[in-house]
Amino acid sequence: MLKSMKKAGLIALIAVVAAGSMSFTSSYFEISKNLDIFASLYKELNTYYVDEVEPADLMRKGIDAMLKSLDPYTNYISEAEIEGYKLQTTGKYGGIGAAIRKDKELDYVVISEPYEGFPAHKAGLRAGDAIKEIEGKSAKGKTTDEISKILRGNPGTDVKIKIGRPGESRDLPITLTRETVKIDAVPYSGVVRDDIGYIKLNSFTQNCGRDVANAYQDLKKDHDIKGLIFDLRGNPGGLLSEAVNVSNIFVDKGEEIVSTKGKIKEWEKSYKAKNSPVDLEMPIVVLTNKSSASASEIVSGVVQDLDRGIVLGQRTYGKGLVQTTKNVGYNSKLKLTTAKYYIPSGRCIQSVDYAIKNKDGSVDEVPDSLRTAFKTRNGRKVFDGGGVLPDVELERKKYAKVSSALASKQLIFKYATDYFNKHDEIDEPEEFSLSDEEYDEFVNYISGKDYSYTTKSEKLLKDFKKSTEVEEYYKALNTEIDELEAKFIADKRNDLVKHKDEIKELIEMEIIGRYYYKKGKIRASLQNDDEVAAAIELLTNNDEYEEILAGK
Repeated sequence: MLKSMKKAGLIALIAVVAAGSMSFTSSYFEISKNLDIFASLYKELNTYYVDEVEPADLMRKGIDAMLKSLDPYTNYISEAEIEGYKLQTTGKYGGIGAAIRKDKELDYVVISEPYEGFPAHKAGLRAGDAIKEIEGKSAKGKTTDEISKILRGNPGTDVKIKIGRPGESRDLPITLTRETVKIDAVPYSGVVRDDIGYIKLNSFTQNCGRDVANAYQDLKKDHDIKGLIFDLRGNPGGLLSEAVNVSNIFVDKGEEIVSTKGKIKEWEKSYKAKNSPVDLEMPIVVLTNKSSASASEIVSGVVQDLDRGIVLGQRTYGKGLVQTTKNVGYNSKLKLTTAKYYIPSGRCIQSVDYAIKNKDGSVDEVPDSLRTAFKTRNGRKVFDGGGVLPDVELERKKYAKVSSALASKQLIFKYATDYFNKHDEIDEPEEFSLSDEEYDEFVNYISGKDYSYTTKSEKLLKDFKKSTEVEEYYKALNTEIDELEAKFIADKRNDLVKHKDEIKELIEMEIIGRYYYKKGKIRASLQNDDEVAAAIELLTNNDEYEEILAGK
């Protein structure tokens, strides 16, 4: 009997191994077969297609289409794109140190912000300067990506450009020497009202954990702060290791920050806080919004799951996927999704499953009914499958249609350029404000310029008008419809008065950026930030703060 059982077991084992081997062989054959087909097809196209084709361009299209079928985060990074990739991970690149944007009216790329202390700033470039030529070649019609690739390069090398400056009759030749440009992960830290500290973190690049720790220690040393606002709004994430380092500032050594699980055993990992914390007691409010993603969600999720502080603002983006880069030859890389991450409560905050796609290729967010409940350390209920839902949820600030139109048409940007050319200096960021007379100047400045926009009410009326025409009711209703259309036009003319305060604030921010750059804009924005005000109120009301953390 025992012999027969052993024999049966051996046969079963051989069958399993054989099945696994057959599966591996079958998979290997499919890969090999399809690679052969692809190589042959690629060769035949290049040789016999009726028109000339660019082999590299053809291959890139094929690669991009293949990866697009997976998820938005699995990408091919060519040699030409490596500098941009380095910027995402290190915060550094070789270049002139300036943000740029396309001016569709001019059909040139313009400087939107020179970075303080870097070549563009040192050479006197200003926001609004149009890049007319690079190395003697016209830059007209070029995209921001095309200009960016030309301006970036090895530190120490020169690039010659010609700029068109508003108010100047002739183009100005400028030679810039590229440098290693470092974008500060922490662009600003300081004290807001009532002795509350504030730290803004823009990205999770190399050493940002150290930068946040240093900023926090400086705040404690120079000020008797009673609480901290940690601003992760608009932070798209970055390095997983830095999310662990940033979390470790406020949670104890040995605490699990995040774990990952992938298709292969190699990606089942646990990341724990390795260092002694900087502070375990300071009350913290983390600010988030829809653009807080990935590493930002790890940090805000850790703060929430461990009841270390309060998350305030809007639900985060919902990216719970981990990417890894692989070298694929010729100084190019493949960035691919290899795992999902799980924060301390055990939940994954990934909002969509890219393996389940609709017929049109779109994907849907996980519905509330399918989200699983988890618990924080204090027993508060939290959910997976849709980003981090704040403990205190606030409505996102929405701008009026007229404000958005003025900004998108770059009229506020251009007015700020004009203002800068006429004023040598302005008050400190916290004090500067546009006078009513200056606002009237702005209204005159945009007079006759296109900033058309369609309100929801106008769209509904337009749809209603079409319906009445189809159903043959228009003749009976045309007078009333025409009157409504006329009222909409008249009301929109009044939008510049109705939304004056909001538009003024946008103009002030753009002007302040001309004189005080990024730090100045942040300093000014904190004065009228409803979410910062709500965070201050929480941090100065200890009873309410503790009640939220206790789940009461």
